[in-house]
Amino acid sequence: MDNKITIDDMDFELLIDNEQIQKSTRLIGIDINVKYQDKLPVFVGVLNGSFMFMADLLKQITIPCEMSFMKLSFYHGTEQQNVKELIGLEMDLRDRHIIIVEDIVDTGNSLKHTIEALEKLHVQSIAVCTLLIKPDCMEHDFDNILYTGFEIEKEFVVGYGLDYNGLCRNLMHIYKHVPKD
Repeated sequence: MDNKITIDDMDFELLIDNEQIQKSTRLIGIDINVKYQDKLPVFVGVLNGSFMFMADLLKQITIPCEMSFMKLSFYHGTEQQNVKELIGLEMDLRDRHIIIVEDIVDTGNSLKHTIEALEKLHVQSIAVCTLLIKPDCMEHDFDNILYTGFEIEKEFVVGYGLDYNGLCRNLMHIYKHVPKD
């Protein structure tokens, strides 16, 4: 396992190895299996970053469930990106129990938009399952982030679905950026 990697001109060091990710994912799966045993939940993965976490999480789910993926479309505002629409959800979610699967929640802006869009579809409940969360970056309060793999600092991370200029999503481990001296 490489403890340090370089992508373009940026250096990264190992933050969370795959063994830790899998252990956390197993524990989350056990909890979801108990809480949603008779509810036929729909797991909604937010692309592109959630694909690896979603795949490993669903391997731990032993109860009947359904899954779908969606993508957020962004437009650029004056100072930041804003979510324009959700793309890809084509199933009827009315009165369903939804578990949004995210790779990372930092500001919470896209998650807020996703939750609001799903609420308009008259779902019964919405829970959020995220691999990573950056509490110090949060700009919104959520009472439905029920499953979190790891809390991390304000750091730039890549690997296990998270990218840098489209690269590194395929890495098994999560690496954090190390500024050059």
